[in-house]
Amino acid sequence: MSDKAHSHDEHDAPHEGPVKTPKQLVLAVLFSFLVPIIGIILLVNFVVAGNKPAAGSEAFSEEAVAARLQPIGTVELRDASAPRVLRAGQEVYKAQCAVCHDAGVAGAPKFGDAGAWAPRVATGYEALLNSALKGKGAMGAQGGGEFSDLEIGRAVVYMTNNSGGSLPEPQAPAPEAAASK
Repeated sequence: MSDKAHSHDEHDAPHEGPVKTPKQLVLAVLFSFLVPIIGIILLVNFVVAGNKPAAGSEAFSEEAVAARLQPIGTVELRDASAPRVLRAGQEVYKAQCAVCHDAGVAGAPKFGDAGAWAPRVATGYEALLNSALKGKGAMGAQGGGEFSDLEIGRAVVYMTNNSGGSLPEPQAPAPEAAASK
C-alpha cells in the first residue's frame, strides 16, 4: 500500500516550469519577442543585400549597360549595279592578313621573312591563292568574305613579293570578258 501512497503523492505535487522568478519571466518574454524580430531583420538584410552591386563594380553604370546593348552587326545597303572599286593588295593585307602574318601567329609565315616564304612561293601563285581562299592549317578560309577573290589574290602577291617572291599582280578581267561569262 505504501507504493500506491507514494505514487499518489507524486501526482498531487504542484507542477513547476523552468521559470521560477519574476526576473526569469520578464527575460523569457523579452527574448521570445526579440529573437524572432532579430531573425527577421537579418533575413531581410540578407535578401536585400544581393541586389546591391559589389564595391567598385561598374556593371550597372550607364556606359556598361550601353556597351552591352550595342548592336552585333550592321546592315549596309549598296547599289548592286554600281561599279566596284577593287582594293590594292597592301590595303587588303592590312585589313585581313596583318593580324596573323605580322606576328607569326599559329605558325603563319611572318611578313618579310624570305626564309619562311621561300617554300610557299615555290608552289606558285595558284597554290598560294587556293590556300588563302580555302584556308590552310590554322588559317581560316578568306574567300567569300568582305574581299573578292581577286583582292585576296592581290594581298597574297603583296605578301610574297615583300617576302622574297616576285609574282605578277593579278589583274581584273576586262569588262567584255566578265559580261560574256
